[in-house]
Amino acid sequence: MSDQNAGAEHKISTPVEFLGFEPGDDRRLADWPEIADYFRMLGRLSDRVVTEEIGRTTEGNPFIMAIISSPENLAKIDRYRAIQKRLADPRTIGDDAEADRFITEGKVVVAVTCSIHATEVGATQMSPLLAHHIATSDDEGVLRILENVILLLIPSLNPDGLISVKKWYDSTIGTSYEGVMPPFLYHKYTGHDNNRDWFMFTQAETRLVLQHCFNAWHPQILYDLHQTRTTGMRMILPPFVDPVGPNVDPILQSELAMLGSSMASELTAQGKAGVAVNVVYDAYSPNRTYQHYHGGIRVISEAASVRIASPVELQPNQLSSDRGESPTKKSWNHPMPWTPGLWRLRDIVDYDFAAVMACLNNAARNRDTWLRNFYKVGRAALSEVGGPFAYLIPTQQRDAPAASELLNVMEMGLVEIHEAVKSFQSDGVTYAPGTRVILTSQPYGAFAKTLLGPQIYPDLRAETDGAPVVPYDVTAHCLPIK
Repeated sequence: MSDQNAGAEHKISTPVEFLGFEPGDDRRLADWPEIADYFRMLGRLSDRVVTEEIGRTTEGNPFIMAIISSPENLAKIDRYRAIQKRLADPRTIGDDAEADRFITEGKVVVAVTCSIHATEVGATQMSPLLAHHIATSDDEGVLRILENVILLLIPSLNPDGLISVKKWYDSTIGTSYEGVMPPFLYHKYTGHDNNRDWFMFTQAETRLVLQHCFNAWHPQILYDLHQTRTTGMRMILPPFVDPVGPNVDPILQSELAMLGSSMASELTAQGKAGVAVNVVYDAYSPNRTYQHYHGGIRVISEAASVRIASPVELQPNQLSSDRGESPTKKSWNHPMPWTPGLWRLRDIVDYDFAAVMACLNNAARNRDTWLRNFYKVGRAALSEVGGPFAYLIPTQQRDAPAASELLNVMEMGLVEIHEAVKSFQSDGVTYAPGTRVILTSQPYGAFAKTLLGPQIYPDLRAETDGAPVVPYDVTAHCLPIK
């Protein structure tokens, strides 16, 4: 279901007018029904916004996505989605001349996802401000974005969590518990690990995003907004630290470093202190990085948290180092340290807003490069060298339901699966008809290789004393042995 535009002749309310307060105000949180209604209003009144309810959450709440671009682009939205699909699979393109025509015509697709972790409230609170700005502003930068970019904005990846966190937070205001973390999971089944589901697709919200955003649109860029600890840097952006997954295309690794650095540069130029790159977070496991195996990049930002929506006052001795993150130290990857003092939800909202706009501006200014590299990555996937040639899944299985689940994961990840029509031999083993065959030379062969092959986590050592570097997150994800 979608709320189609009814023209722009009616005044579009600002978030302040609609909500009764400015998103980011101390101790105020817009609830999910209010935010969803605001986006529905934008879909009705703005010719730059189409708001779609793409399904229902685990607990039955509406899950929405806003498609934002120029009126001219939205009028031809099916055409641009078809171009994306063709560029994502170069087998459907006759030659480089045809590819050039698609690249010239196409738009950069940028997906922005907010607050999958429901206590990290800043991004979802920022989303109405962002949408209103792009829907109503006629400044040069916004018009450039509207012309060259199709923005897929998901205001909350976890609406259920926002509802429960707001209810908890409101009940603590003015008490000694104000701003403490809620004593329950903010996703019914996965809690904080709902963003580790991008390789198994077990949750309703994951599947909705996959079906209606990632797999439907093949975005060149995903920007996923998070928050982190209070006492570190004010915002962390890519490039990530090592290791990067071995099957991530080199072009994507370079683009990720370029875009993250560009965003950090823009925030620093705006005077936003405490922005750092190349600390803490890696890009090894596919459980958080679906895009890296599907032709695009996943940018993550981590803004310093407050006490949900209550401000914090930090003294110099309260800033602390962690995993290479030194918030008081000036360095090449942290050129303007933040001066300790008051840090508020308003700051998180402002940093998030500026970072999203920097991302969109980069996409708009470099439209041709993003599309051309997207095509190159897809073409390289078809000529993957170094083996294995294919993975074979026999019909006879000790645990047939597990094998079926594995195949379902592959299919949801857009991996092509063939079925043998007669028996054949490979490495001296005879395989019966019906054996499933997954070739690695296909558009998303890297996803198959990453999940079906063994992992050898690199032996990373600290430069100071040679001690092993503790991994940030998951180090293995080999589905055949799960």
